[in-house]
Amino acid sequence: MQIDQLLDRYPRQLSGGQRQRVALARAMIRRPSVFLMDEPLSNLDAKLRGHMRAELKHMQSELGITTIYVTHDQIEAMTLAHRVAILEKGVLQQLDTPAKIYNDPVNLFVAQFIGSPPMNVVHGTLEGTTFKTRSGSVDVPVGGRIEKAILGVRPEDCTIVSPDSAQLKAEIYTIELIGDHTLVTVKAGDDYITVKAPKDFSGNTGSLIGVSFSKERMFVFDKESGARIR
Repeated sequence: MQIDQLLDRYPRQLSGGQRQRVALARAMIRRPSVFLMDEPLSNLDAKLRGHMRAELKHMQSELGITTIYVTHDQIEAMTLAHRVAILEKGVLQQLDTPAKIYNDPVNLFVAQFIGSPPMNVVHGTLEGTTFKTRSGSVDVPVGGRIEKAILGVRPEDCTIVSPDSAQLKAEIYTIELIGDHTLVTVKAGDDYITVKAPKDFSGNTGSLIGVSFSKERMFVFDKESGARIR
């Protein structure tokens, strides 16, 4: 818990994050049959939170104690859980493994909740197997006729291409170098699309570019109900 240096202090002398770690240690040492943890890392700084996620996952594996973990942080849910239950206003939306929820979301709420950066959403209409928007048209893996539809695609499944060969035409809005990759946000009509591009990508704000999507990794949703079209 990294609290060795705090052993001579009184509880009133501890910060919120330090008290949180003391509470975690107090619960763990009892070896209960089930752990119920309600946002146990919320008061920790980012670096310590990352360390404690790894420690908690290792501890759960070593002790083999069932843990119910409540969190609003989707990264904690994805990295810690064997199974994730996603609720909206108290209603269960999906219960499955992190990989299944990420790769096969049941509706728009789940699709946008899981993922960092979040899934891109493009507004348009579905006509047969063609999704149409003001910035272009995209062949999608499902069919139907929906007046108000949403195309969902994750940043890593988007590719920046020449405007002449693109599914959608857009303008560069911002460029953010993350380290091992670059996040390029483009504006296509009224929609903003984030693309995970190579780290050496370069471009100018306002430049016209094209965006293409991986057909196998596209999702279509009904805007009104949020239901996924399969």
